[in-house]
Amino acid sequence: MASTEGRIVQVGIIGCGEITQVAHIPTLGFLSHRFQVTYLCDVSQGALNHCQAKVIGPRPKITVDVEELCASDDVDVVIIANSDAFHVPHTMIGLKYNKFVFVEKPMALSLKDADLIIEAEKKSAGKVMIGYMRRYATAFLDAVKEIGSLEKINYARVRDIVGPNSTFVGQSGTFPRSFQDHRQSDIENLSYKTNDFIQQALCEELKIPNTPDLALMWRHLGSLGSHDLSAMREALGMPTSVLGASLCKSTGSPFWSALFQYPSFTVAYESGIDLVPRFDASIEVFGDTKTIKIVYDSPYVKGLPVTMQIKEALPDGSYRESTVRRTYEDPYTIEMNEIYACFMDGKEIKTTAADAKRDVELFGMIMHAGVGVNKA
Repeated sequence: MASTEGRIVQVGIIGCGEITQVAHIPTLGFLSHRFQVTYLCDVSQGALNHCQAKVIGPRPKITVDVEELCASDDVDVVIIANSDAFHVPHTMIGLKYNKFVFVEKPMALSLKDADLIIEAEKKSAGKVMIGYMRRYATAFLDAVKEIGSLEKINYARVRDIVGPNSTFVGQSGTFPRSFQDHRQSDIENLSYKTNDFIQQALCEELKIPNTPDLALMWRHLGSLGSHDLSAMREALGMPTSVLGASLCKSTGSPFWSALFQYPSFTVAYESGIDLVPRFDASIEVFGDTKTIKIVYDSPYVKGLPVTMQIKEALPDGSYRESTVRRTYEDPYTIEMNEIYACFMDGKEIKTTAADAKRDVELFGMIMHAGVGVNKA
């Protein structure tokens, strides 16, 4: 097979908001030997103009029409980074035109929508990859191997408590801007589609009411929660049940927790958002003689390393702590290189649509435990 190194992948980005400005456009620019942003799409003309000027290399085309971008021969890979409510319909359009579609998490927030994407991918020459960047961090991959070497797991903790995202974004050096020049019809469409997927997930699939508290909890699970729970699934597998859960309330600080049952151990999960400007995210696994911890920092400040910390009992009875930082390369860069390998070389996609559906199933288990629904 001929080498693909040096070939440039043409990228179209749908959604020119914060994540595109802070992560995708800069990272693709740094990887200009592999990628070129050729098309941008957004409902805001101001965001389009701003992002067009930020792209390294030739100025990309801009449009408010998703279909125009996906149909273009100037686009090989479609990155979907707009509001959650449009991830499914825009992924479907990308697959319609046989594109390689990279969609930021959450891919979908109902089982029905997840199945729509899975079925559409089967009928398309295109592929779907989900943006779980934490799962591509080198330290995470190292830790998964370490966890696999344990004779048994006694207990694990998953934690993700973060301060205001604006703190990290404001110090990222990317100088993003927010625009409000949206048409009223676009605002109404976003509201309609958001309520539609929440209604489908909560009322139709989970058989629980669509209240403000439960709708907020569902959105939090799809945003911050999906990072942790997806990584937990890869490291430990899917839990067999949720023994209990405390859900966030719209009237107070959004904190939530759950206790997952695995065949031979439990996992405590806690997450939330407050006003303390720090990023406290980790997965910690306890074996008999070794504890393995993956520690994440904010992905919005480039160069902050993901590390693996090990605490262990040595054969001579001594105790050792070690911190392994194999690279400063950030998860977004590693993830974009993974896109290149999957698109150009046919590497197997790890974060698939079928994998992302398991998150929705797990969200449902948490919600049922939190509201006291007995599935039996």
